[in-house]
Amino acid sequence: MSNIRLFFSESLSLNLTAKLDKSQSHYVSKVMRIKKSEVFSLFNSSGEWEAIILDISKNIVEFNVTKQLRQKENSKELWLAFSPIKSNYFNFMIQKATELGVTKFLPIIFDRTIVRKVNKERLKKVIIEATEQSNRINMPTIEEPQSLDSFLKNNKTDLIFTDLNTTNKKIDLNQLTSNPICVIIGPEGDFSEEEREQIHKYKGVQPIKINKNILRSETAVISALSIINYVIN
Repeated sequence: MSNIRLFFSESLSLNLTAKLDKSQSHYVSKVMRIKKSEVFSLFNSSGEWEAIILDISKNIVEFNVTKQLRQKENSKELWLAFSPIKSNYFNFMIQKATELGVTKFLPIIFDRTIVRKVNKERLKKVIIEATEQSNRINMPTIEEPQSLDSFLKNNKTDLIFTDLNTTNKKIDLNQLTSNPICVIIGPEGDFSEEEREQIHKYKGVQPIKINKNILRSETAVISALSIINYVIN
């Protein structure tokens, strides 16, 4: 079997015959040069499946699902609440966070947020590519931008607050519950004092200093998620 694995948005099941979209067909047949009767894998929340190419006609790949390779994942929910940042760094941050197991992205518009619009369609493409590359099955979701107040009121999580002002450097496993773990990363200009007070009042919050230096947003995301993965896995 080839090492090609593609996200398939429609339902997958044994003996399903279907077609790839134009973009994926081009990638399989023209870029990777996979031929008729060769196999590759498809995945979505139902699991990962092996498929064989039945035909390539008018640059569209038709396939048949031959067996299930892996069942769906039931991993711990890991969310990332963050301030949108400039495009190139933003793509990198979303890519690496996907590789590190984030299951939901929650853009937050803080007082000092500079970039206040999010191109969800572009970010979804980044998420799909990162999920394909990192051998994950479950596709992370991305929410619409919201205020900090809305996020804190409407979500029940074990909140990990990356706070440069705290002296705490460890996550207390005894404080973690069955709720999703959510890392909250501030904007490039840091949290305002009012925002810091709001977050400290949130039930279940754990402030943590991930580094003594001031980190760029994308670096802070990678550092915090790496620490959490080490602690919970």
